[in-house]
Amino acid sequence: MRLRTFSMLIALTVACIPVLAQNPGDPLGEYLFPPELIMQNQQALALTDQQKDFLKSELRKAQMKFTELQWQLQDEVEKMAALAKQERIDEQSLLAQMDRVLAAEREIKRTQISLIVRIKNNLTSEQQTKLQELRKRSASK
Repeated sequence: MRLRTFSMLIALTVACIPVLAQNPGDPLGEYLFPPELIMQNQQALALTDQQKDFLKSELRKAQMKFTELQWQLQDEVEKMAALAKQERIDEQSLLAQMDRVLAAEREIKRTQISLIVRIKNNLTSEQQTKLQELRKRSASK
């Protein structure tokens, strides 16, 4: 069952690739910073102890929420797979279930963006500039 569910998610992802290819690049990526980049460059950014504690706290809270959301998403995907495996599919039921899957995915993405925004807002302008420089240097290598 898990393999079929995973296969369905892969199929849905692959189906979205042509749409994403029409909009190259990440319009937000230039302005937001992944937590890993900040953690890998703590000393170069001269993070204060307060900033480190904030980052750790936010990551812990987000991880707990991501775990809960992953469980919810998996549950919704399994329900959709059960509907899809029937010989005759009730289209409206499947589409309603798809809406629940998309809502769960939306909440995961919303949580990710919220985390990244809170982290950015905790950085000084100088630290943000330094992160942009570090990202450009690593991209040019």
